[in-house]
Amino acid sequence: QVTLVESGGGLVQPGGSLRLSCTASGDTICIERINWYRQGPGQERDLLATILGDDPAYYADSVKDRFTISRNSAENTWYLQMSSLKPEDTAVYYCNALTRSSCPNEIYWGQGIQVTVSS
Repeated sequence: QVTLVESGGGLVQPGGSLRLSCTASGDTICIERINWYRQGPGQERDLLATILGDDPAYYADSVKDRFTISRNSAENTWYLQMSSLKPEDTAVYYCNALTRSSCPNEIYWGQGIQVTVSS
């Protein structure tokens, strides 16, 4: 079992930066990849970025060159560094963990955290 907790959200002005954290506890050795998603009002949940181990593997076009996914393995924490934020980045952001093949096949979600970009 893995528990994910997001932090670092809040209100930021357009053009500003914010760093989201996703801290895992429990069977963290089973985590193969972490994804960051977001869901805006009335919208579907969209995949933004993926990291495998320490290597970023995917960025959505909408966030490429503005967002960076990374990992602090010693603290079981993954980050989404967001810069040049736009009002359309306003959403609830979620981290999601997929397990490696040597562990039970599970998908875990954090509770989500609000990011609001507004002047």
